[in-house]
Amino acid sequence: MDAGRKRELEAKVYAGERLTRADGEALYATDDLAWLGRLAHHKRTELNGENVMFNVNRHLNLTNVCSASCAYCSFQRKPGEKDAYTMRVEEAVRLAKQMEDEQLTELHIVNGLHPTLPWKYYPRVLRELKAALPNVKLKAFTATEVQWFEKISGLPATEILDELMDAGMESLTGGGAEIFDWEVRQHIVDHACHWEDWSRIHRLAHEKGMKTPSTMLYGHIEEPRHRVDHVMRLRELQDETGGFAVFIPLRYQHDFVDSKDGVIRNKLQARTTMASPAESLKTFAVSRLMFDNVPHVKNFWVMHGLSLAQLSLNFGADDLDGSVVEYKITHDADQYGTPDKMTRDDLLELIRDAGFVPVERNTRYEIVKTYEPGPKLAERRAEPQQVWA
Repeated sequence: MDAGRKRELEAKVYAGERLTRADGEALYATDDLAWLGRLAHHKRTELNGENVMFNVNRHLNLTNVCSASCAYCSFQRKPGEKDAYTMRVEEAVRLAKQMEDEQLTELHIVNGLHPTLPWKYYPRVLRELKAALPNVKLKAFTATEVQWFEKISGLPATEILDELMDAGMESLTGGGAEIFDWEVRQHIVDHACHWEDWSRIHRLAHEKGMKTPSTMLYGHIEEPRHRVDHVMRLRELQDETGGFAVFIPLRYQHDFVDSKDGVIRNKLQARTTMASPAESLKTFAVSRLMFDNVPHVKNFWVMHGLSLAQLSLNFGADDLDGSVVEYKITHDADQYGTPDKMTRDDLLELIRDAGFVPVERNTRYEIVKTYEPGPKLAERRAEPQQVWA
């Protein structure tokens, strides 16, 4: 990028002007990562100061049986396959209650598109979870799952959302977005929920008062222009509804080790290399700069590693998700090296070590508690520091 273009983009950012599609593509083209990080950190600090949000949550994947065979997915199993499972309602409640003593605040529930489970299973699970843990918020189901519920129940999405909300659902999850552009999507997705239905269902959720997350799966066969297009679509929907609380770039994972049954399910990895750490930081930075109307950008640390998660806090991110616990969708792919679980104390240390102020939030991104920051950099330099793996 020539110096004049850099000055033009920098001026727009500091003036608070909305960036265009061409601006986003130019930012991806720069090789000056430090400059890009400085711009994104400026925007992040304008919006959120030195705060880094987190919550104490648990992921529950009720079933890995799925009628789809998406090219990137190592999680899905077909009926009868080894390692295919579907939880009984009682098992889901038992697992959720294991974290009751840790002041759990959220359950995050995402599943395969099970071909034979009845629709009524899903609101029943939510009701039982809510009865067992009345103070825990339920963030459940992707727009792709809701569209699947339409298919198996014959009900429209508005009635499905009403019943799920009546059963205790606080928010949809942001999954199923992947990359919206059909040029890429037709090669990676094997289900019927695309931009038109994904946006329709989130629009309905926003109309009903929900605050939902939005996501983007990057680092596979897409190009930077597809990432910019993805963000532009979400930004326009946010202009319309104001219902997105956070944007979450998700790093595509290779299936580095055989599954327990010896099958590699990832159909993309022979022609992909995964995003490098620098590319990940660039993606966080450009996303923060383009998304002028979404308040938060989250690093889902399970997909990026703890050190890169800390670095991303200087490249636009201001949220580190939560304690997570047993995230099968990523760990079934590659055992990437991240732990299954981070405790509240782990997250406080991670955020303080990066030089930020830890802020515990709820599902709607309302502040639960602001914690004391860690020691100043000069104090930390006085003695050797732990390096996060």
